[in-house]
Amino acid sequence: MNRVVHPIEVESYRRLRARLDTSHFPTLTRAVVERVIHSAADLDYATDLVMTEADLEKAHAALHAGAPVVVDVEMVGAGITRRETVCRLRDAVAGPGLTRSAHAIRLAHEQVGPGALWVIGNAPTALEELLTLDADPALVIGLPVGFVGAVESKAALRESGLPAVSNVSEKGGSAVAAAALNALLYHPTSAEEKL
Repeated sequence: MNRVVHPIEVESYRRLRARLDTSHFPTLTRAVVERVIHSAADLDYATDLVMTEADLEKAHAALHAGAPVVVDVEMVGAGITRRETVCRLRDAVAGPGLTRSAHAIRLAHEQVGPGALWVIGNAPTALEELLTLDADPALVIGLPVGFVGAVESKAALRESGLPAVSNVSEKGGSAVAAAALNALLYHPTSAEEKL
């Protein structure tokens, strides 16, 4: 991917690295941590995020091989650059015991099937619903924000054993969820590194 990095972003990363040493993180973990911190100007994400390099490597390969990207809300999709996303929230309806966000996840699962990257930055109920499905994801970026259900849904994601990026606190949101996916999207593949 040919991406022109704006000088403001270069300076932002320079200042971030001057305030926080991220050199001990493995390559893709570092990319995700730095991009999330950059998106939120919140250094605490360095110790709040939870992920494994092995999961990120597999997700990176799947993403660059064209795996679908599903988002819980259009705001997450708007933050993901240079990649089409699937968001079914406009088609979803709430019902007894089912939020619109959860229904949208069901609809998206029916559409994309296994192997997708799921990016959830808004609704804990979307993440909870995803965990009930046999989605077989390439990765779940589970970073919903809020005081009700966010911490619990992210803990359930980590306990599920699915390949994931999550965080421990109530923090999260559309911008950081999109940033985590963009970190993988922007990071070159081995073929691109040779160019």
